[in-house]
Amino acid sequence: MKNTLIVIPTYNEADNIKAIIEELFLISNHYHALIVDDSSPDGTGKLVKNLFKKYPKRLFLETRLKKEGLGCAYLHAFRWAKSSDYKYIFQMDADFSHNPMDIPKMEYLFNQGHDVVIGSRYIDGINVVNWPLGRILLSLGASYYVKFFTGLPVKDPTAGFVGYKPEVLNAINLDEIKFVGYAFQIELKYKAWLKGYVLKEHSIIFLNRVKGESKMNGSIIWEAIYGVIYLRIKSLFKRKR
Repeated sequence: MKNTLIVIPTYNEADNIKAIIEELFLISNHYHALIVDDSSPDGTGKLVKNLFKKYPKRLFLETRLKKEGLGCAYLHAFRWAKSSDYKYIFQMDADFSHNPMDIPKMEYLFNQGHDVVIGSRYIDGINVVNWPLGRILLSLGASYYVKFFTGLPVKDPTAGFVGYKPEVLNAINLDEIKFVGYAFQIELKYKAWLKGYVLKEHSIIFLNRVKGESKMNGSIIWEAIYGVIYLRIKSLFKRKR
């Protein structure tokens, strides 16, 4: 059986990183984890290194010199994984807002003929725990906004818990990915859909982080707002060529 790679970007996740890694590896011996750390000042990278002896050949760390955004971290990881023979590649947060136990269920959906599997907060009602009402409304509004402008048939386009078949990532020109925040999550799904890959949503329960601080800020939100329009216009111009 081929291995599955789980990519986790980190910045100041010392409170969560050891626990999330250990839980992942309890689920399956075929799981590998790649931590992409932006030189966290709280010592997140050092905690990962301390686990190397416990999980040889399964745990990897890529340390970047500075904080450059979520999208850049994932692109770094996807390029890193190109030389490896992974069956599936997942992206998820370190703070347990995404439940590692959902990964086997999402893997099963790949076997049903899907190419991208999305851990969706909104496919079965609103499955968000301990979020303030304002953030729920912002997230739902973003979902409707994306579908209106792009036609992307996904109820949770900004979802950060996503699995890809490697051929999907290989077919997308990663050098042309423009965005780094919420819009990055939308852009990757949108480009996969435009290329004809089959997207499938899996219902999850999203838990607001208990430990550590949220990385959400105003610039990420604004990037998503104008990013959606940019993606739509760019796709229309490509069709006309």
